Amino acid sequence: MSADVVVRGGTVVEASWTGPADVVIRDGRVTALAEPGTAPSAATVVDASGRLVMPGGVDPHCHVGFTSGDFTSLDDYRQCTTAAVHGGTTTIVDFAIPRPGQNPADVAYAQRAKAGEGLCDSALHACVVAWDDTVPDQLASLVADGITTVKMFTTYRGETMADEDTVLRTMTALAGLGGMVVIHCEADHIVGDAQRRCADAGRIGAADMAATRPGLAETASVAEVLAIAESVGAPVYFVHQSTAEAVELVAAARRRGVRAFSEAVAHHLVLDDSAYAGEHPERYVCCPPLRPAADVEALGRHLFTGEITTVGSDHCCYDTVQKESRSGDVRVMPNGLPGVETRLPVIFSEYVVRRGLPVTRFVDLVAAAPARANGLYPRKGTLMPGADADVVIWNPAEEWRVTTSDLHMATDYTPYEGMALMGRPETVMVGGRVVVQDGALTDPSHQGRHIKAGPVR
Repeated sequence: MSADVVVRGGTVVEASWTGPADVVIRDGRVTALAEPGTAPSAATVVDASGRLVMPGGVDPHCHVGFTSGDFTSLDDYRQCTTAAVHGGTTTIVDFAIPRPGQNPADVAYAQRAKAGEGLCDSALHACVVAWDDTVPDQLASLVADGITTVKMFTTYRGETMADEDTVLRTMTALAGLGGMVVIHCEADHIVGDAQRRCADAGRIGAADMAATRPGLAETASVAEVLAIAESVGAPVYFVHQSTAEAVELVAAARRRGVRAFSEAVAHHLVLDDSAYAGEHPERYVCCPPLRPAADVEALGRHLFTGEITTVGSDHCCYDTVQKESRSGDVRVMPNGLPGVETRLPVIFSEYVVRRGLPVTRFVDLVAAAPARANGLYPRKGTLMPGADADVVIWNPAEEWRVTTSDLHMATDYTPYEGMALMGRPETVMVGGRVVVQDGALTDPSHQGRHIKAGPVR
């Protein structure tokens, strides 16, 4: 056995086990996990003594250069993946969301072509808004080309919202192809009514965000979509679930045999709606909105129960100028928070260090389970032999404070500004290449690839 790179002396953390091992890498893949001290010699030896050695994070929910309404988020693939690798994420899953009149497949293939601009690999969710006779062939083409997940929305009427019949037809078609609907659930009629009442009361600005999109809108929509999935025998993945009630509906459906998955995102697990009472409420406007502290606590408990499947970022890189330009009316201001770089450090610090979440569960939530749910496992989300050598060497004891100036996202703020954290990535490898060392970018070359997803299992 020969090697190009050996990572020595660390504690390997997989989703199902942890222990001392050396990681042997050749031709960009992991070839072995060796007993400490038994790995072959290599041209490059990386010392991981006293560190955790984990598979690179897989972020299942990133919006790169995303246009919604009058606003487009500010990063491209190079900028987004630069931030990602600094935060320990080595694969992102982006969205190809059509504007009115565009075909899903055309938009997906155009977005896929940008993958080579990245510093790390990416996969893609397509999107269906309206059903017509061309959609079945488009879905078949997309799945054959390794784009097996399709985003849908039950809100944003007139832009990306799909009606119930379109959801049902898309689910049915994808189930027969080995694909899956990935869905944003908020009942648009409930949201619309809440927004009208808030507007009538003169309370429709950023500070009022929480009242404009109530938790009931999410649970009502989740229940309806679960019923559709159950009726046609299709799998379904719920993005950014923000309440324990929504997660519990999905868990109950799984117990009935429905293949259903719950994603939570970092900001819903750490931040609460008190942010809307602060000096800059517009910086925290996202959909669904931040919830009350008690709801955040209840949601976070499901990281421990196993009912939450994955943790994503819902990265959407707007800046304060964009946010402030329409802050008086949340119906037209850009929704979304930057977070691809902070996802792993925030969750590790808040849940592993402070609340005792097992580090194996952390790896499952941020790497292995997102890879499985998106048809990327075992190429991604693991360090077992045969996997891509995307490796994060993690210093669990480093104490640091989040500041925008030290981050790499293409924006001028972070919702975690000033937060004290413990633990962060020290060395990050993509395909066996060291791209980040001691917090500095060491390999800025564009070697990102579009990764074809396999069937959803």
